[in-house]
Amino acid sequence: MTQILAIANQKGGVGKTTTTVNLAASLAAVKRRVLLIDLDPQGNATMGSGVDKNALPYSVYDVLLGDTPIKVAIQKTPKAGYDVLGANRELSGAEISLFDLERRELRLKEAIEEIRKSYDFILIDCAPSLSMLTLNALVAADGVIIPMQCEYYALEGLADLTNTIERMTAKLNPQLQIRGILRTMYDPRITLASDVSNELTRHFGDKVFTTVIPRNIRLAEAPAHGVPVMYYDKGSRGAYAYLSLAAELIKKDKKRKSV
Repeated sequence: MTQILAIANQKGGVGKTTTTVNLAASLAAVKRRVLLIDLDPQGNATMGSGVDKNALPYSVYDVLLGDTPIKVAIQKTPKAGYDVLGANRELSGAEISLFDLERRELRLKEAIEEIRKSYDFILIDCAPSLSMLTLNALVAADGVIIPMQCEYYALEGLADLTNTIERMTAKLNPQLQIRGILRTMYDPRITLASDVSNELTRHFGDKVFTTVIPRNIRLAEAPAHGVPVMYYDKGSRGAYAYLSLAAELIKKDKKRKSV
């Protein structure tokens, strides 16, 4: 059964795109069929997957407006092993374009239904804001993965996002769940990071992934080469961390289905 997961946090700079790209590559590496949907107008997940956002024949914007079937807009990545529904600056106009459309918050969900059975995992990279685009992602998703840094302000952002998800489940998507909280850019030498990490575990329990993504220069360098970190430096700590996350996600998914 396909899992549709939104990678979301209303706070920027927490590793959403890095997580989406590298989790997609890691899941593909263990023989899962993966689609990455870039729902951020910056198009960083598109570029980080080795797809030129400026040369897209069709983008997620065309799909949301109903101008192009999703099957036509999906592209194969050159090296990463997963498919991409890319984004570019055109997507910045989606808020205005969607405003007058019927069922505007359901556009992505309805498009995904056409290809859902072709994939094991569909990962949606969200922009750092609660926009109509993010709303489309949360309506379409089965679960949310929340990347966050272990710092004080990140806890406030997490509270805002959990409140948003609760409102979503009440009104638009009763199936939506927090699938996991992922600690990113983690440095155990920093006391505050350890304190916030412990606070997360106390409050959210097994919702917090055991896997921790470390601060790693290779993770920062890989996007400039248009590949996930496992194809830039497979021996790096960042590459190992995301492979571990993929394994943990698959294990959680099997456990959840068996309940």
